[in-house]
Amino acid sequence: MTIRPKKSGSKTKSPAGPVENRSPSDIRRADPFFERESAEYENPLPSREYVEQMLAEQGVPMSFAELCSALDVTADEAPLFERRLRAMERDGQVIRNRRDAFLLPDKADLIRGRVVGHADGFGFLIRDDGQPDVFLGPKEMRQVLHGDRVIARVTGLDRRGRPEGKIVEVLERANTRVVGRVLDTHGVQVVVPENRRLAQDILLAPGGKKAVPGQVVTVELVVQPTKFAQPIGKVVEVLGNYADPGMEIEIALRKHELPYEFSSEAKAETRKLPLKVRKKDWVGREDITNLPLVTIDGETAKDFDDAVYCERQGRGFRLIVAIADVSHYVEAGGSLDADAEDRGNSVYFPRRVIPMLPEKLSNGLCSLNPQVERLCMVCDMSISPTGAIKAYRFYPAVMFSHARLTYNQVAAALYEQDPAARDAVCPLLPHLENLDKLFRVLLKARAKRGAIDFETTETRMIFDEAGKIERIVPEVRNDAHRLIEECMLAANVCASEFLQKREHPALYRVHEGPTPEKLEKLRNFLTEFGLGLGGGDEPKAGDYGKLLEKVKERPDAQLLQTVMLRSLRQAVYSPDNVGHFGLAYEAYTHFTSPIRRYPDLLVHRSIKAALENRTYEAGDWDQIGMHCSATERRADEATRDVVSWLKCYYMQDKVGEEFSGSVSAVVPFGLFVALDDIFIEGLVHISDLGSDYFHYDETRHELAGERTGARYRLSDRVRVQLVRVDLETTKIDFRLIEGPQRPTERVGKTAKERKRTEKVEFGHAGEAAEVAEVATALVDAPAAPRAGRGRKQVAALFQPPVTVTPDQQAAAPQEGVARKPRKARPAGEPATDKPATGKKKGTARG
Repeated sequence: MTIRPKKSGSKTKSPAGPVENRSPSDIRRADPFFERESAEYENPLPSREYVEQMLAEQGVPMSFAELCSALDVTADEAPLFERRLRAMERDGQVIRNRRDAFLLPDKADLIRGRVVGHADGFGFLIRDDGQPDVFLGPKEMRQVLHGDRVIARVTGLDRRGRPEGKIVEVLERANTRVVGRVLDTHGVQVVVPENRRLAQDILLAPGGKKAVPGQVVTVELVVQPTKFAQPIGKVVEVLGNYADPGMEIEIALRKHELPYEFSSEAKAETRKLPLKVRKKDWVGREDITNLPLVTIDGETAKDFDDAVYCERQGRGFRLIVAIADVSHYVEAGGSLDADAEDRGNSVYFPRRVIPMLPEKLSNGLCSLNPQVERLCMVCDMSISPTGAIKAYRFYPAVMFSHARLTYNQVAAALYEQDPAARDAVCPLLPHLENLDKLFRVLLKARAKRGAIDFETTETRMIFDEAGKIERIVPEVRNDAHRLIEECMLAANVCASEFLQKREHPALYRVHEGPTPEKLEKLRNFLTEFGLGLGGGDEPKAGDYGKLLEKVKERPDAQLLQTVMLRSLRQAVYSPDNVGHFGLAYEAYTHFTSPIRRYPDLLVHRSIKAALENRTYEAGDWDQIGMHCSATERRADEATRDVVSWLKCYYMQDKVGEEFSGSVSAVVPFGLFVALDDIFIEGLVHISDLGSDYFHYDETRHELAGERTGARYRLSDRVRVQLVRVDLETTKIDFRLIEGPQRPTERVGKTAKERKRTEKVEFGHAGEAAEVAEVATALVDAPAAPRAGRGRKQVAALFQPPVTVTPDQQAAAPQEGVARKPRKARPAGEPATDKPATGKKKGTARG
């Protein structure tokens, strides 16, 4: 809608000519938002809310003329008012019937929502009002694509008892460009979208760039789908052949709509920035260049957000955490800021990074590189001998990093007592030892606080000269990782407390406890093992921690830990501080990674504003929080797509080989098995489990044979054979050779099994074995079900343990937006709260 705001003079321009100023009538003054409209426009029109109110009061559809009469809209205002109604129609606030009369969707039993497609051709409508999703059959899905916004009507129930709908009107098209592969079908060229939720092939129109079958292209949709016709597009970009090095990343960038090029305005701003710290930048800053601050990161890191220093302070410690002062160079409201907000975070693919900021900033001017002066924001803390933060202070400063150290280098010097490593850091060794002493103190405080400490495995890919995986190795976290992690946690907690005390708006990293439904499922599952979770209806992180400590020596500890992890929710960004359940903090925010996370940059601006006794208004903090949470998930999904494709490529020449592994997920259509040592996951379809009818038990998450009594459950040890690898859909299929081998059996019996025991007593001894084996279950389905096991397949859902970072462990699986269809073959993983950066530093950094 375009309604011109106030200007000086007595007339307001409109598409129909000038609009005469006049005194508003009593009808117009009855508009509940008359004052708002008057403040914005010289000749205010009836507000959207007033139009909806009028339609509701009349209780019948109204023509345009009837609305103009009822709302006292004059002839010269009519063109502008019609434009407002069209805008309301686009937004789904009103609709027009066949007689061209306006009515309210709710009055016509119509619902608004977003379409979520499935690879098998059907879809779901995710309702705006939060009510249960509406099933859309293949016939309805012909006229829309995944992500479109529509108005629909519930027409009844489908054969599975779900609400089924019919699309009445398409409000908004979500797809303008699509990446896919060119195919030739009977002489007609089509593009098959890489996003499997876009189930319709796109017909290629003449006039675009030339592409040959097999190439990956980007098409621009020139005709959206209708009930009777497929979408039509023209090629605007030819990316190359499907198996070209790096093609998997190019596809992921476009498929997930990741911004990968900076705007010309942002580039221009970057060129104006200096190459080093200038003298005028020192104004208002403290000089800490004499302190032997160091950075400790992974071997491949290039952007250094943080530097640390520790000294003894009586019986306690003084900890300084210096963070790159990105906010000094990236001004709010500028082009660099707009690009950074759009990206939300850096994305770390194998062998390639899509940075949040241009390289001049991320790897240069803002990065705390060794032996150069850098601007920073400092959190200067006094910590007691018991690990309590007694006092802290934030201030802008200029620092000088004395060394760029790696985790392995620090671990070798401090924990392995390697003479060569100790000699290399000899001048810094006393300060590193102080850091280690503080780390031990903070670990004890962490345990006392009750933070959850889950374990999982991160992996690293080793590539050959052709850019393909040579091998996959586990990434082992040592105490140097945990040392830095605890330092970052301390700084983040101080930042959240600082802003909360001053009641300054900011984004918090919030993590709520389990929902009542998930908690009930978890407790039912634990009962099968004779275990219980304390805390009643509202357990704390400490209750989880006590149970983890109790079961850590059990052979089925990994199974129990995984189910507990999946009972938790996912951490998000929000201006409403509800605390961080997993870390057991009443307030927590992200302060330590402004180079690669936009929320951290906002927190820096808020802290600076609070120090200057002013308020930083970023805009709608709720919307910003949701956007940053969404970009984080987007980055994770894109990274998983790339990793899945690379793992399929790695496995394609191993068809026929046998492997040992563990069941990493049980789903209605089969078992996902994670292979030992190579950390790759594939599906054993239910049809390959044997000649029997297998039934999925949602509560215990097992597949049980009806006739044979065979059971398959999470963590079962199995041996499988690789039978198929499909690069195009990133599917890996196994055949069961041997299994299952279970580490433990359940304690206790269900009512159903007690009946079976009674049968044994009356001569059905053949069923006695069934009583001895009871399935365990995942608390929830995988976090992000994959349609047709496409590129969202998670290749490392469940692997041997190493300690996970606090923020990663706090994350929980997201609720699926679409229900699992009968023929779906999704794969998913718990959505952990981990960095979208690929760094192995843990929560505070990630």
